[in-house]
Amino acid sequence: MAATTPAAAPRHSCAKLSVAVEDPKAAAAAGGGAVFVRATWLPTRFSLAVTDGAGAWVADASDAEVRLRAEQWDQPVAEYLALADRYLAFHQPDSTYSFHDAGKGNRRLSWTFEKQGTKLEWRWKLQPSPNAQQTISEILDFLMDANIRLSEEVVRKTQSFDKLKQEAEKCLQQSERFNNEKAEFEQATFSKFVAVLNSKKTKLRQLRDKVAELESADKPPKEEEEENSTDRTEQFEGGSDKEASVNDEPSETGSGDHHSSPEKSAATSQGRGRGRKRAKK
Repeated sequence: MAATTPAAAPRHSCAKLSVAVEDPKAAAAAGGGAVFVRATWLPTRFSLAVTDGAGAWVADASDAEVRLRAEQWDQPVAEYLALADRYLAFHQPDSTYSFHDAGKGNRRLSWTFEKQGTKLEWRWKLQPSPNAQQTISEILDFLMDANIRLSEEVVRKTQSFDKLKQEAEKCLQQSERFNNEKAEFEQATFSKFVAVLNSKKTKLRQLRDKVAELESADKPPKEEEEENSTDRTEQFEGGSDKEASVNDEPSETGSGDHHSSPEKSAATSQGRGRGRKRAKK
């Protein structure tokens, strides 16, 4: 036994269409040239219920009729139904709608559209509703339910928007607080870093001064020793030269130095004796 696929659930729509009227005076007295079209859409067919507030008309497009219309327009059934849904579920400003008498109490609903630069017109014939009051009531009930659903949706969207707005404000406040805390943290960290850096600089400066003091304390003694040793050497050498010059050079008077040593006196006397011997010869 083949498994049966569940039938697709019907989808409903209702639109207010501005239509051209045959008698503008009668239309103005009836409330203007507008009709409410309630449609029930199925995968291969659809049905219509139309009211102008005074009467009601219905049309039931069967599968065979929809398929025949689609073949006449060289379209698949799904494309034909999608195009009909577009113009009957929502009022299209670029389309011209009309709702005229078709005789015997029937009405003809038509609308225009463009395809490949050509203006085309679709028409569907509607019959008077067997129970006009019930049809009008069903259309009004659908409109009221749709209005209630839209109102509830608006309320939910508004509440959701308000909630999102409050959350956005909270996020903004948190972001500002985080930015302030971040700035304070960075400032505190920078201050501590500067303090540590200055402390290190001071410590390095102290160590450098201490090293310089130690070097200066070690260097002067060596220089003084070198200078003292140099002065002593010069004094010693200078004194010997003077003594040598004084002892070696005889005085002009010919008298010997009273402070000369006996050895030097003996040498001098011997020299004189030799001179006398040479003179006697």
